[in-house]
Amino acid sequence: MDKRLRMEFGSAFNRKSKIQNLKWLVLGAMLFALCVSAEAQQAKKVPRIGYLSGGSPSSVSARTEVFRQGLRELGYVEGTSIIMEYRYAEGKLDRLPDLAAELVRLKVDVIVAAGGTATALPARQATRTIPIVMTNVGDPVARGLIASLAQPGGNITGLTSASPDLSGKRLELLKEAVPRLTRVAVLWEPSDQGAAANFKETEAAARALAVQLQSLEVRSLEDFESAFKEATKARSAALAVIASPVITSNQKQIAHLATKNRLPAIYPRGDYVASGGLMSYGADQFEPYRRAATYVDKILKGAKPADLPVEQPMKFELVINLKTAKQIGLTIPPNVLVRADRVIK
Repeated sequence: MDKRLRMEFGSAFNRKSKIQNLKWLVLGAMLFALCVSAEAQQAKKVPRIGYLSGGSPSSVSARTEVFRQGLRELGYVEGTSIIMEYRYAEGKLDRLPDLAAELVRLKVDVIVAAGGTATALPARQATRTIPIVMTNVGDPVARGLIASLAQPGGNITGLTSASPDLSGKRLELLKEAVPRLTRVAVLWEPSDQGAAANFKETEAAARALAVQLQSLEVRSLEDFESAFKEATKARSAALAVIASPVITSNQKQIAHLATKNRLPAIYPRGDYVASGGLMSYGADQFEPYRRAATYVDKILKGAKPADLPVEQPMKFELVINLKTAKQIGLTIPPNVLVRADRVIK
């Protein structure tokens, strides 16, 4: 081979090598890009939160919005950095176990049991591994949900509504608002374990205050009319309402029936009074949902429910609706009115 041919052959060989090297570089770059993309997708896994409620979307919308606002304040954007799965029992407690199991099948990262014992128990029965944040459970230790407030010890933490003497305080306020009160009807839902425990506490408080109780058990909306007829027939002079999903979902109906039957009533939360109820005494109704968002945030960042102490309510408020008082012909005594944190006129 002469010199010119050798030079041409060498040049062609170099070009082929460069092309081959370029192909390997391109292939390597593509593989690197795929790896980076896969890692990015894995790093951007969006947390999924299950929200379990015994009420209906409309009846609990204000509290749900407070929870969502709490998440937004912590930097979460629904649909982008967090996905919400809402499940509502619409006041039908027997649906809660299936709804909780559905959230477990979706493999949510956290379940928020919104609304007390009625939702916390089905959530706990559905899973012992997925973290659960409860709200407003009356006595989570007695219900077997946690080992203690300071050290929950399992997959549940959150907020309790437990506070001593609340039932007694409500009966005291009724006695002060209604002169010579001796008989009080109690509206409650026996299928709700939290409500059942609250009814027992109310019975103990009534004995201490020398007040006779009339039990009005309700299980659905259809029971309310007959319950109020029983109260009128028995000549109960006032009404104490114990919160539960079916009762919370029908606040306006209960307030209407109480007004219609001219029964002074006391409720556990201020939203009942905003719906037309006479008066309420209890913990701040929105703060637990705002605080629940902080629990979710901590769990998503690696905290274990077993190590997150359960919080108790710190702030309580007395709310009075003077419009309702006027409608039923009741004058709220000045010594009661002056203690009100909020007055609706």
